[in-house]
Amino acid sequence: MDFDFTDEQEQLRDAVRKWVAKGYDFERRRSITRAGGFSREAYGQLAELGLTGLYVPEADGGLGMGPVEGMVVMEELGRGIVLEPLVQALIAGAVLAGYADAEIKSDWLAQIASGERLVVLAYQERGARYQLEDCKAKSAVTPSGWSLTATKSIVAAGDHADAFMVPAMLEGQLALFLVERAATGLATNGYLTQDGARAAELTLTNAPARLITRDGLTALQHAQDIGIACSCAEAVGVMDSTLAITVDYMNTRKQFGVAISSFQALRHRVADMKMQLELARSMSYYASLKLNAPPQERRSAMARAKYQLGNSMRFVGQQAVQLHGGIGVTDEYIVSHYFKKLTQLEMSFGDSLHHLGEVSARMQDTAGVFA
Repeated sequence: MDFDFTDEQEQLRDAVRKWVAKGYDFERRRSITRAGGFSREAYGQLAELGLTGLYVPEADGGLGMGPVEGMVVMEELGRGIVLEPLVQALIAGAVLAGYADAEIKSDWLAQIASGERLVVLAYQERGARYQLEDCKAKSAVTPSGWSLTATKSIVAAGDHADAFMVPAMLEGQLALFLVERAATGLATNGYLTQDGARAAELTLTNAPARLITRDGLTALQHAQDIGIACSCAEAVGVMDSTLAITVDYMNTRKQFGVAISSFQALRHRVADMKMQLELARSMSYYASLKLNAPPQERRSAMARAKYQLGNSMRFVGQQAVQLHGGIGVTDEYIVSHYFKKLTQLEMSFGDSLHHLGEVSARMQDTAGVFA
């Protein structure tokens, strides 16, 4: 199998890497966190690079690219621990392009691609524990369409979003709806997440909505899988930078008159970090390559990838902090922010324990000596 990237993909990587290095340094990131965790200006700069339209078809004003390009972009954004939720634009572009009717596509896809409007997925509910089928949100038919009553948690940039994709029950099955920020009965309560980004609680009370698709579970599973693949790629970028910074620190930090990188026990720990990083990278590639596979195959691949990435993120983050010592947990030093980002990513779109269960459930017919 050829794992070389095309010239276009390398050019895309280079463009994003240069923007992160020049336009999104650590000080800018800290200033965005202090200002609330989301910058419309930075999000606009991502749009200027064409990234918000990555999964929007060319006919609808986007770039019409695929999962490998998404992986390349998210890796580079991970290196800079970029706060702005590009993954939400990728999810919205793909889901609306694949499941919405022509009218919704015409109204929203071009504006998502241009970065003018931010559409985010609002699907998590208290007590659901990442189970997509466990949905208490209700929909009702109205003379003008539908209305939703729901409470959704940890909605990325929820108090800055222009619209929300919201799953809710419709006639006994899960459907997916689009709710605009201006809708009556909509309220958001924003807050900082532990990695310095922005999220919100979303409350809908008989809020007007547009139906994206009645087959909401299929669309929601696809949306979650895009999120998993993007999170895996982003985590690889975060771990890559975390390891590089740790190695640089060990080469300059001296103990007993010599650099601590000369201590064999510490070198072994760095080697283990590198091994976990490469395991994570291979599984991230696997997830991206399986993103367009049939649903059952795709879902199984995402669970496997996210479980391995969760283990790798936890190991690399914890080792980096320990190898740095006390400075590794200070807010002024970047490693603590990489660690927080890895912790947040491990819990995004299903944590490791959840995905271990998913992997196990899909192995029951084939596992064991009598399979």
